[in-house]
Amino acid sequence: MIPVQGMEGSRVAVLGLGRSGLSAARALQAGGAEPVCWDDNPAARQAAEAEGFVCMPFKTVDHMEGIARLIVSPGIPHLYPVPNPVVALALAAGVPVDNDIGLFFQSFATGDWDSFDTAPRVIAVTGSNGKSTTSALIYHILEHVGRPCQLAGNIGRGVLDLDPAVDGEVVVLELSSYQTDLARSLTPDVAVFTNLSPDHLDRHAGMGGYFAAKRRLFAEGGPDRAVIGVDEDEGLFLAGQLSQGPVDDRVIRVSVEQKLTGPGWQVFARKGFLSEYRKGKQVGSIDLRSVAGLPGAHNHQNACAAYAACRTLGLAPKVIEAAFHSFGGLPHRSQTIAEANGVRFVNDSKATNVDSAAKALAAFKNIRWICGGLEKEGGLAGLAEASANVRKAYVIGREAAAFAMQLSVQAEVCGTMEVAVAKAAAEAEEGDVVLLAPAAASFDQYDSFERRGEDFVEQVEAVLGR
Repeated sequence: MIPVQGMEGSRVAVLGLGRSGLSAARALQAGGAEPVCWDDNPAARQAAEAEGFVCMPFKTVDHMEGIARLIVSPGIPHLYPVPNPVVALALAAGVPVDNDIGLFFQSFATGDWDSFDTAPRVIAVTGSNGKSTTSALIYHILEHVGRPCQLAGNIGRGVLDLDPAVDGEVVVLELSSYQTDLARSLTPDVAVFTNLSPDHLDRHAGMGGYFAAKRRLFAEGGPDRAVIGVDEDEGLFLAGQLSQGPVDDRVIRVSVEQKLTGPGWQVFARKGFLSEYRKGKQVGSIDLRSVAGLPGAHNHQNACAAYAACRTLGLAPKVIEAAFHSFGGLPHRSQTIAEANGVRFVNDSKATNVDSAAKALAAFKNIRWICGGLEKEGGLAGLAEASANVRKAYVIGREAAAFAMQLSVQAEVCGTMEVAVAKAAAEAEEGDVVLLAPAAASFDQYDSFERRGEDFVEQVEAVLGR
């Protein structure tokens, strides 16, 4: 646990008692603060009270009297689409609003660091797609070289559940826009921006607000190094804002769509080859085509970002390349789960939006595509170009018929995962890939994208008799 520093003797309100909320309450208490908690869910309140925490509702401005700070769980919208009433009360009472990420950055460094030979460092990764794989890949590389490291945030443990840092340790954080949007302190040593595509637009009142939430990771604290994907206008703009000029190597530009040139620091992948250039000269190269855990251009982008982040720590290209080959990938992200009779079954349940699904479709040929679910804003037009590799779509979800009508490929309405997998497997021929890449949220049929992916795995195993 990371005890919260600087709040000793203060009463701190904690709104939302899920994983991050309870973790924040414990860390506040460990640091000498008095947490006062609330969650609209009675079961969550009961769990907190069982640990000895005081729960009370915040209904008027008077209830904020004596509160030093309000800590809001990332899953709770605070401003859009409508202001949260408790957050509004805090703001009206002049109470600062924060989250567990802000508390972490406020509290991570301690006096013990004075005796360390190498100060611990934090690498924080954000973006629309690929941030989980990028974060896990950085962590895997660090483990491969024997560097002390921990993984947390939107993946793994909550940030305040981390162990206090040891000499030379690196903490890798995956941070969503929900987490960067409210944190009052954001001071990573290395910050990574993978890419940007429309997502969570209701939460941020549009693309501008969504980008602004991501941008805070780079603008609030000023990382020593920034790794920026520049294949979208927003990333190119962000790199330009952070850089002092063409030779400023504090900004490392990353691309999978173009060869990057100039006197600065660039990492890009073309035709399956990763290249690193500094001061106009190539200093590193990796053939990514044989890296089984990182298939497709979208994973090559993740590889470039992870490579660049690890290069800022002084790791050699050959060491990073060796770690790439032992990376098995993450569950539900372009995960090969079976091969039978020349047919490959791939689980990319995490492809919950159009952009991530399009990247999954571009990674394979001869696709039997299982898609559908709770459609997000913007429609499915962005899938048309990527659908060239699709032989047939098998559509699931409560609104499967409406979803299927928007597709530019032959589509069959299946409704359930069981039916879709059975039909796709029966019609698949040698060389085909049965790919789950839903391009939609899972909540019409499943509690999470993980559960949807698990169902896909179960149905594939049933069809194959395993």
